[in-house]
Amino acid sequence: MATSELAATYAALILADEGIEISAEKINALTSAAKIEVEPIWATLLAKALEGKDVKDLLTNVGSGGGAASGPAAPAAAGGAEAPAAEKKEEKVEEKEESDDDMGFGLFD
Repeated sequence: MATSELAATYAALILADEGIEISAEKINALTSAAKIEVEPIWATLLAKALEGKDVKDLLTNVGSGGGAASGPAAPAAAGGAEAPAAEKKEEKVEEKEESDDDMGFGLFD
């Protein structure tokens, strides 16, 4: 990432930390105060990408993946017939891994 793009990102993080609305004008003001030239398009794109989002919440939930894991678990718990189907899928995945070993691709080959 270029220095100007990083500066714009850091400016957005500073604004979010202070509880100030993130806008292209404010990002440009912070970067110009730091004597870093940022093309106006980068500040505009970053401000539009973060518009209406809670940046602090995004940072605290990085990589949590909680939303995706909870979706499939609910239907499996609701019906008993779906549980064996899930087990069959897992068995197929294991077979696929074994077939890779048969092809001669190994970590220490």
